[in-house]
Amino acid sequence: MSVTAVPLRPVRRSYLVWIWVAVVAAIVVAAVLARQGDAALVREARGVGVTTTASGLQYKVIEPGQGGAHPTASDVALINYTGRLIDGTVFEKSQQPTPMPLSTVLPGFAEALKLMPKGAKYRFWLPAKIAYGDHASDKIPANSTLVFDVELLDFIPESVLRQMQAQQSMMGGLPGGAAPGGAPSPR
Repeated sequence: MSVTAVPLRPVRRSYLVWIWVAVVAAIVVAAVLARQGDAALVREARGVGVTTTASGLQYKVIEPGQGGAHPTASDVALINYTGRLIDGTVFEKSQQPTPMPLSTVLPGFAEALKLMPKGAKYRFWLPAKIAYGDHASDKIPANSTLVFDVELLDFIPESVLRQMQAQQSMMGGLPGGAAPGGAPSPR
C-alpha cells in the first residue's frame, strides 16, 4: 500500500497574526483576573484590625471569644460558617453547627481555625494558594480568594470524637433510639 502525501495549503499570514493576538489577549485577561483577588487582599490588609500571616491568610477578630486553648491539627472543630467569593457571592453556608476535622479541611481554613479560641467569631480571607488554587468547581472559580465568617463553638480531639461515635453505635440498639442518660440520640 502506498501513501500519497497531500500538500497542505499555506495559512495566510494575517490569520497567524490574529491567532497570536488572541493568545496574548487571553493571557492578559487571565493575569488581570488573578490580580483582582490579590488587590482585594491588599485592600483588606489595610483595614483596621486585619492581620496577615506568613502564608498570606488574613483575618479579623469580630468577637474575641473566651481565650485560652485553640484547636490543633488533630482536633475536630464545631463551627457555624459562611463562605463567600471576594465579590460577596455566597457559595456555602452551614445550616446548623458543623463538625470540621482540621486534618481534612483546606490548608488556609485549618490555619485560620487554629487561631481561634472557643466562642470567637472571625472573618478570614484565604488567597487561592491556601484555598483551592487553580482548581475550579461549579460554585468556585479557579484561583479564587475566599472569604469566611466563622464562629468556633467548641472543639475536641478527633480521637475522642471517634470513641464517642463508637460508643453511640454500640448503644444504638437501646429502645426508642435513646442515648445513655435518657436523651434522644442525634440521628
